Amino acid sequence: MRHAAIDPALFIENRARLRQLLLPGSLAIVNANDIPPTNSDGTRRLVANSDLFHLTGVAQEESMLLLFPDAEDERQREILFLRETSDLIAVWEGHKLTKDEARAVSGIQNIQWLSDLPRTLHRLACEAEHVYLNSNEHKRAEVVVESRDARFIRWFQREYPLHSYHRLARLMHRIRVVKSPTEVALLQEACNITRAAFERVARFVQPGVNECDVEAEFAHEFTRRRGDFAYNPIIASGRNACVLHYIDNDQPCQDGDLLLIDVGASYANYNADLTRTIPVNGRFTARQRQVYEAVLRILRASTAGLTPGKKWRQWQAEAEDLVANECVGLGLLTQAQISVTVDDPARKAVKKYFMHGNGHPLGLDVHDVGFLSEPFAPGWVMTVEPAIYIPAENMAVRLENDVLITDNGVVDLMADIPIEPDDIERLMAR
Repeated sequence: MRHAAIDPALFIENRARLRQLLLPGSLAIVNANDIPPTNSDGTRRLVANSDLFHLTGVAQEESMLLLFPDAEDERQREILFLRETSDLIAVWEGHKLTKDEARAVSGIQNIQWLSDLPRTLHRLACEAEHVYLNSNEHKRAEVVVESRDARFIRWFQREYPLHSYHRLARLMHRIRVVKSPTEVALLQEACNITRAAFERVARFVQPGVNECDVEAEFAHEFTRRRGDFAYNPIIASGRNACVLHYIDNDQPCQDGDLLLIDVGASYANYNADLTRTIPVNGRFTARQRQVYEAVLRILRASTAGLTPGKKWRQWQAEAEDLVANECVGLGLLTQAQISVTVDDPARKAVKKYFMHGNGHPLGLDVHDVGFLSEPFAPGWVMTVEPAIYIPAENMAVRLENDVLITDNGVVDLMADIPIEPDDIERLMAR
């Protein structure tokens, strides 16, 4: 693993939090992800299953966690199953976790090889009354490829049809959305790596460089600092920035244009999510600065508005009102247009210039799990990402920081990443 070792106390505590939510007599099962295939005999690197990593710190294929807090044999109350290695595997794929290494990483004492799974799983299934099985229940997920979890659910329910089944994802969403101090520190490190890469890029950008060159600068800095891309980066110059999920990153950056950079580092599977908009030639025009400062005011107000007890829907509406008022000042909308009452929020006039959400939970997933229908609470980490898109002017400005909600206000995890327009210009001049 690239990242430094994580104190297993984090994973021990996470399992304890989950156990408190399970019904008596419950068996909970969490699988690793499949290794994603490409074409022919190709594969990509394993993407760690976020729930399994949250509970064990293990990011190895074919791993499985069984939690049975009420098992009669206390040694069976938490078991981690691993793929057993061999000389052949070591030659072709490299090192795999030993049992001792898995104990050190996870804090789980009972480590078994997958060959022992059928017998142990049957014993525990016969003893359990309730079974919690896992799946991807993110509201925006489009699940079109059958996952390892889906195959396991089908098999398990066929073998044991009379159990009482429950959705583990509901419980994982509840415990994962509140970040512990250790998790916040890992997120902060991802933000620190992102800061170093952004400063490198800001000094690199000039008229004539290609968007892919900018992406390469991020890749260099992320890799040398033991990180990775948290998601496909958006490096969008000029009108490209008006495409919300632009990822071609293959056009030259023109003198006089703005460059929208939406990129974040991943460290130890925890993710940062940054957006900055910078002038390609190092100097904002008067109009660009006018729009930029409007979005920056919105970001400041929206950040302050992340208070415990408020719901996301209210926070989003407040952001849209802020954008609407700034659009009046920018000559994009009239006061009459933003004063019109509409039944469908999607038809509000401001949606022409700001059509997406103002932020989302952040953690082991970039769009992290959690219940946005419930009030914000201390321990949530949220992105704040207001924007104004003006295709008619070949321009968009989006700004984004990652912040921790506390009882005493928010803590900006990206407070040291330049964002004031004068600071951006000074950084680029270097």
